[in-house]
Amino acid sequence: MKNQKNIKVSIAYPPIETTKGHASVSQNRQSQYFTESQPLQPIVMSCGATMLHNKGYKICWNDGISEEQTKENFVKIIIDENPDYIVIEGKTPVMKKFWEFTNEIKEKLPETKVIFVGDHVTALPEETFEKSKTDYVLTGGDYDFLLVNLIGHIIEYVPLEPGIWYRDGDKIKNTGNFKLNHDLNTLPLINQELTKWKLYAYKCSLYKTGPGFYLMAGRDCWWNKCTFCSWTTLYPSYRKRSPESVIDEIGHLINNYGAKDIFDDTGAFPTREWLKKFCNLMIERGYNKKVDVGCNMRAGSGTYEDYLLMKKAGFRTILIGLESANQSTLDKINKGLKIEEMLDTYKKMSKAGLEVHVTIMFGYPWETFEDAKKTLELGKYLLRKDIVSTMQATNLVPYPGTPLFEYCKQNNLLKTLDWEDYDMSKLVMKAPLSDEEVAKMARSLYKMAFNHELLFRKVLKIRSINDIKFYLKLGREAFGRIKDFEKCEK
Repeated sequence: MKNQKNIKVSIAYPPIETTKGHASVSQNRQSQYFTESQPLQPIVMSCGATMLHNKGYKICWNDGISEEQTKENFVKIIIDENPDYIVIEGKTPVMKKFWEFTNEIKEKLPETKVIFVGDHVTALPEETFEKSKTDYVLTGGDYDFLLVNLIGHIIEYVPLEPGIWYRDGDKIKNTGNFKLNHDLNTLPLINQELTKWKLYAYKCSLYKTGPGFYLMAGRDCWWNKCTFCSWTTLYPSYRKRSPESVIDEIGHLINNYGAKDIFDDTGAFPTREWLKKFCNLMIERGYNKKVDVGCNMRAGSGTYEDYLLMKKAGFRTILIGLESANQSTLDKINKGLKIEEMLDTYKKMSKAGLEVHVTIMFGYPWETFEDAKKTLELGKYLLRKDIVSTMQATNLVPYPGTPLFEYCKQNNLLKTLDWEDYDMSKLVMKAPLSDEEVAKMARSLYKMAFNHELLFRKVLKIRSINDIKFYLKLGREAFGRIKDFEKCEK
């Protein structure tokens, strides 16, 4: 039996060779292909790698997607490293490619154990055993803790926690339903050198200057009821770290890596007293003068005074979901909000000096062309009136494990179960709109980035060379998204 120092673990994101563009897998609730690469550091996987490293295991960080490696070269690297374990985070549209990679590696390294994690395998754990030579599946969103537990069980015989699926001869067994009972305050600071932080620190469009870093104050969303969100599969409950823990991490990133941008990717950032304490600590420690902060928030979760405090504390960008301009759709997807509440929130945030980034979706199976057009026109109106700063449009995808997926199954709305089609390039649900109509609407929204009125306002806001660079980056991203949706129309 090997000891920890002799155990080698590869954290692997196999490259996907395709004409579709750059795959988005890590740290993504949705998965699609982009013309412009925007690699994001996978936070939970990074925590797991750091925890194993701290216990003495040798970690190989192999993000072939972010490093833009060829499949041939990536396979060679893995074979040369000859790891004892390979850990792969899967997303629905790339599962077939990752199964193929698994089978190829198992042919060449039969003693290496392959472990899958992520929302897709949490929803359909048995499928991955059937489609590949995978050895283990870790379900739920705390796969950093489960990874340490699994390898600890194999090496040190510690009892297995719930949520682990494994092969036992010809049978597939499991340790029961996963539990989200781990204390997030015990998580270590991510070892940034180990996880190759420079891969992720500059390309993200949320970062104004860089270096930028993702972190998570909680897992994952305190509302947790939207029927389309894939991460409700991973996190059916909500936990958060202490404000002090998150502030200490931000200070660590500022002092040791020169962080200029921080984005907290918790599904819904903590609010109320937690938020006030966090903001006051940012101000007390002077971090509000050193770094721009962004986060995801839920409409109606704060007051105008809260948003003013956030602005003072260094917050710049707030990502917030609109989803649709039709109240009936918001009710169907269990958004739990009125259109008026959301618009009021955007106005208050903008008035407080925060930059609001809104997300919308097209392709709901019950929405007509006029319904979708209503959403498009509201999006354009919010941009023209400077109520929101930027906007993101995507195709609606019913991911396995979500209530939306079950709704589509029950109502015979799924056009295909070929997971490669679930990459947001086409509609996989029967809907009144065609793929071409949806793509045209999304392109129309992204073209607003080049509207002369909006461009003039951006020019007036320029205060430094960094502002110019940032707006150019946003322009490149918008142009890339236009190109992406042009592909969808063909």
